Amino acid sequence: MTAIAVLQMTAGIDPAANADVLEQAVADAAARGATMLFTPEMSGLIDRDRTRAAPHLVAEDQDPVLARVRAAAASHGLWVHLGSLAVRAADGRLANRGYVIDDRGEVRARYDKMHLFDVDLPSGESWRESASYACGEQAVVVDTPVGRLGLAICYDLRFPALFAALTEAGATLLSVPAAFTRPTGAAHWHILLRARAIEAGVHLVAAAQTGEHQDSRATYGHSLVVGPWGEVLLDMGEAAGLGLATIDPAEVAAVRARLPAIRHRRAIPPVVIA
Repeated sequence: MTAIAVLQMTAGIDPAANADVLEQAVADAAARGATMLFTPEMSGLIDRDRTRAAPHLVAEDQDPVLARVRAAAASHGLWVHLGSLAVRAADGRLANRGYVIDDRGEVRARYDKMHLFDVDLPSGESWRESASYACGEQAVVVDTPVGRLGLAICYDLRFPALFAALTEAGATLLSVPAAFTRPTGAAHWHILLRARAIEAGVHLVAAAQTGEHQDSRATYGHSLVVGPWGEVLLDMGEAAGLGLATIDPAEVAAVRARLPAIRHRRAIPPVVIA
């Protein structure tokens, strides 16, 4: 059995204040016996005002939030999946990039969000991530003390082929840090996360943003930990804070033996239009 910690936060427009929250979460997770901490998408900055946000959008080697989380992970001997930060890539465009940081503060893996959220919602909300961000080109798994971890971010959740590729690569745990809108969260969040866990017979961790943010957006919350049979092990509701769940990696093998869907997967041939 392994204890994992999940941070549900309401990130704002000040990276230093967000880093304070992240550092405290690392300390608290370690003190409560967690092996690894999971944080939401855009843990370092949420600000739709591009002019105001611009000074904070820097290359990862200059990002103060990443530096502080790495230092905290090393100080407390804790693995951290820093759900994502907005960082300036080598070509000058932005990447929505997640980091897996080990207990020495070293970055073990990076993942750039592959699927970008460009939608107009019935509520009147409009989002164009592709106007600011380049999409990632590589799926990523990484070995951690809690299992081989497959990485995804938020809107990736709606694309099961990514999760199939991650489990084909040996993932026994999936992470989906997010900043889901309230309308889409209420409609689909629980259903999709449980479906992704059931399809692969894996544990799934989804650390989420929640509440009313300083840039006027509102996010759904309900950070979840889901078991390989689809059972909800943790639902954090709408309040910001730190949650803990205990997972048993042996359950993955047990569920896959009982329902070996992964072994039954077949390559799909071209579709015939009759």
